[in-house]
Amino acid sequence: MAEGTVDFFNDTGGYGFIESDDADEDVFFHMDDVGGPDLEEGQDLEFDIEEAEKGPRATNVTRL
Repeated sequence: MAEGTVDFFNDTGGYGFIESDDADEDVFFHMDDVGGPDLEEGQDLEFDIEEAEKGPRATNVTRL
């Protein structure tokens, strides 16, 4: 699993991006992939990365 930090989160849209050394670009996530309360910028996460149409997407996201 990869580790990273929430770089940006849009609470209205329920999506954001994770900064990680395990990916060349920020990894997209949606709260549907996380569950639970909204994430906050700067929060540390563990996740899997899958390639989606628009770039890397985080799955199996858990808070650290």
